[in-house]
Amino acid sequence: MDRIASATFSCPAISMSRVRRISPFGLNFNTNHRKRFSCQVAVASQVVIDNELDLEHKKHDLLRAVQDTQRGLTATSDQRSIIEEALVTVEGFNGGEAIDLVKLDGTWRLQYTSAPDVVVLFEAASRLPFFQVGQIFQKFECRDRSDGGIIRNVVQWSVPSLLEDQEGATLVVTAKFDKVSSRNIYLQFEEISVRNININEQLQALIAPAILPRSFLSLQILQFIRTFNAQIPVTATSPGRRSVGGLYYLSYLDNNMLLGRAVGGGGVFVFTKSQPLEL
Repeated sequence: MDRIASATFSCPAISMSRVRRISPFGLNFNTNHRKRFSCQVAVASQVVIDNELDLEHKKHDLLRAVQDTQRGLTATSDQRSIIEEALVTVEGFNGGEAIDLVKLDGTWRLQYTSAPDVVVLFEAASRLPFFQVGQIFQKFECRDRSDGGIIRNVVQWSVPSLLEDQEGATLVVTAKFDKVSSRNIYLQFEEISVRNININEQLQALIAPAILPRSFLSLQILQFIRTFNAQIPVTATSPGRRSVGGLYYLSYLDNNMLLGRAVGGGGVFVFTKSQPLEL
């Protein structure tokens, strides 16, 4: 034991240049690794920026293509082909992603459609001098939902000789929708209503002339018109029968654009985000 205790141990001298610096966290990145990592992050960030800029350009191309079509009324076959091509290009940017109902929630203004049941309204307004169609919106109420919500199709219209221009009255078609796949929703229409009637100044003066004391009756008539709300239910009346509805494919969605297709050849829709609409 004394031999062992008195024995000396020696080891070869170690050059400090050969000693590898060890990070206390076990991460041994040298300067080259850090440079390479920073370069990769920069390249990836630039790719994301380039994709976002490309997307914005394609969305602008789509909106420019629909600009001179009066929301689809005057679109020629050539214009419809260009619009379809631009629409498909934009759809490809988030193809396969599930629709975010929080992002969908809100008011969207129609910019273009090929849907016959909407175009017929534009045709009627172009032919009938006493009928105007103003803005058309889709209002989604689904922020706190994961499986569906409420959609309100809103059409502002007017009879110029009686009501205020463009916003004389509001037609609202309300439907409940269920999310049946990542992109498809099924609409079940529940009610059609006419509300927000705004008569023009000439008719107001006829009902209750400003230069005369307004009677209680005339004021009641004005109040009745302003608060008028006619509702027609369109739900199924017999048990087991499904309400009128249809499948709607939401083909693209971001913070300021919504694209949709009515399944079964019902037309395409181009919407942009609008200010909240109070009904």
